[in-house]
Amino acid sequence: MNRLLWTLGLGVFAGALDLSVLSPALPALGRDFSVQTGDLAWVFTLYLLVTVVSIALASTLADRYGRRPVYVACVAVFAAGSILAIAAPSYAVFLAARAIQALGAGGIFPVATATIGDVVPAGRRGAALGMVAATWGLAAVVGPSLGGLITHYVSWRWIFAANVPLAVAVIARALRDIPSEAPRRRGRFDAVGLALLCVGLLAVMDGLIGAHLVIGLLGGAVLSGFVVWETLTPSPIVPLELLSRPQLVTTYALELIIGVLEGSLFFIPTVLVGAQGLSYAAAGFVAALGALTFVVVIPASGRALDRIGSRDVLLLGTALTELGLAIFALGFQMLAPALLAMIVAGAGFGALLGAPTRYIVTNETPERSRATAVGLLSQMLIVGQILGTAMAGNFFATAGSEIAGYRHAYLAFCGVAFVALVLAARLKPQRDERSRPIEEAAAGAL
Repeated sequence: MNRLLWTLGLGVFAGALDLSVLSPALPALGRDFSVQTGDLAWVFTLYLLVTVVSIALASTLADRYGRRPVYVACVAVFAAGSILAIAAPSYAVFLAARAIQALGAGGIFPVATATIGDVVPAGRRGAALGMVAATWGLAAVVGPSLGGLITHYVSWRWIFAANVPLAVAVIARALRDIPSEAPRRRGRFDAVGLALLCVGLLAVMDGLIGAHLVIGLLGGAVLSGFVVWETLTPSPIVPLELLSRPQLVTTYALELIIGVLEGSLFFIPTVLVGAQGLSYAAAGFVAALGALTFVVVIPASGRALDRIGSRDVLLLGTALTELGLAIFALGFQMLAPALLAMIVAGAGFGALLGAPTRYIVTNETPERSRATAVGLLSQMLIVGQILGTAMAGNFFATAGSEIAGYRHAYLAFCGVAFVALVLAARLKPQRDERSRPIEEAAAGAL
């Protein structure tokens, strides 16, 4: 069991590291390719867009053909994109490499989570999910420092060099450790449904990222058509029965809200530089304190799931997050309150983003649709992150002054955290969460 968790965690670490490690290398990358600063945003925007498609594709295939082949394929595609990124002769080729990386990396976490749901008993599942999620948090902490060192002393291209041997090691371990068999969903492959889902999500994402209202509305129309299609086709890629359970509907809504709250973290250094005049290094250290707290709390929150259940962990996480954001909203002009806010909010995010929602989804869904259900959760988180960053940017732009904009934005995030608290309170308590084994759920309404 431990070997399996290390294999899954190593793959998640590789995928998460690829996103965070590139941040400090952007100026050097832009200089080498003669790209303006504004155009460098595509390095992350494109990655995010393709990730949404990758999640849908990998989750569907994992439920249809099993976890091991899809996990191995995701890691292999990720490695291929990394090789192309190292050798990219132009910015266009580099962006293509990033798209290939995202196509592989996007499916790693959902498939890993579904695998844990398949093989780890319910009584130990929270700790297992927490361990794998901790590797993702660790990558977010070490990535920027590692990327900066490699860029400074060698070249930004060699940031991706470690991905290749790491991927080889993960594939070798996956072929040995991940079960070869998993319940497959039978019936004809729903290519139309997959196409509608991917096109709709891409359009909605583009509408949110680029403020393209018409494209976003067209994406919403396509997603409406997807829902209609899924009710008519005999073999839907997303069983709509997933949305018939109040526990799952509440969890998906909560994950969207958690994504919005996570969007608040992206602007912490900007606020500290603007409000206190801190250097970028000092502001980054303050933000890193929250990230370190987050990483420390994740394993503990995973173990707490097995002891007190997902509802209580999420209630504690949302309460701490709201408190931390409130302290920051009222005290970001002073260093001591800002440091306290990062510790409190970091602990809250450690409980929210570690494993609780994935714990719920793996408990509430049968193996034949588990990867798809977890994939939807990941997509909700990404959409929420985009909404959160857009919300903050709107407050910053419309307030009468810079300081007022910062305060209004983070007070608004406090309101969002209260909504998350209300949603978490609607979840099942532990006694009901454990009342029906997953084997019975697999034979039940789904």
